[in-house]
Amino acid sequence: MHPQPLFSIGPFSVYAYGVCMAVGIILCFVFLMITMWRMKFNEDAADKILLIGVFGTGFGIFAAMLFQSVYNFIEDPSDGFKLGGMTFIGGLIGGVVSFLGVYWLYIYVIAPRTNIKFLRNNMNATLTDALPFIPIGIVIAHAFGRLGCLFGGCCYGKAVAEGVWGLPCSQYDNILRVPTQLYEMLFLLALGIVMAVLYFKFRFYYNFGLYAITYGIWRFIIEYFRDDPRGVLIPGVLYPSQIWSIVMVVLGVGYILLQYFVLAKHMKHPELKN
Repeated sequence: MHPQPLFSIGPFSVYAYGVCMAVGIILCFVFLMITMWRMKFNEDAADKILLIGVFGTGFGIFAAMLFQSVYNFIEDPSDGFKLGGMTFIGGLIGGVVSFLGVYWLYIYVIAPRTNIKFLRNNMNATLTDALPFIPIGIVIAHAFGRLGCLFGGCCYGKAVAEGVWGLPCSQYDNILRVPTQLYEMLFLLALGIVMAVLYFKFRFYYNFGLYAITYGIWRFIIEYFRDDPRGVLIPGVLYPSQIWSIVMVVLGVGYILLQYFVLAKHMKHPELKN
């Protein structure tokens, strides 16, 4: 755990949490770039998807802060509404919604009406071709984000009983706690490996559904082991993130059906073409 700044330059301080987030996001985009090159996406397709992805990432970070601020306000309205802190599920929702919104705006509104060469749609692949491997990049970024949480001492677990293994993983005390940040990081890395094997070896096109279902179930369960302030709906019974976890599972099942019956027909499969 290292919640204090790694170093400071004038009024600006650099924290291990921020470094881990930055490394995770960079590795996510590097993975996406390499995968699109390997799957023979042309330059136009890769550039457009990555550019919209950058926008989605930025909006997702804002949404993560907004969701956490709403949770905090619900739990303690007397403290007022303050923008601060982050929750991953809020960031995921904001990032996905903004990405899809901008992508569809480009495909159906901007590209058909523009005379600007860069904005024309010359992509040899669509978003449907990228969706099977995008969640692999997401879990890479998320895993490093959870490592940042471990360094920062946030998202920590409950205190363990005497004689039970734990780590001092809270920024507020040195009590041995369930290292939920570490467990989630390991879970995400394992999930990323499974999805990568399924996609690259077996051409499994349902990874987004698999990701939503498995992470939704994981997050629902791990919430009972966390002890950081993150809002509450029913004290000791249900937390806000668990509602979104249920939504993720339902949407994951819906995505699998959508992929099978609809999206599969719109995939261009550039990797199969000469």
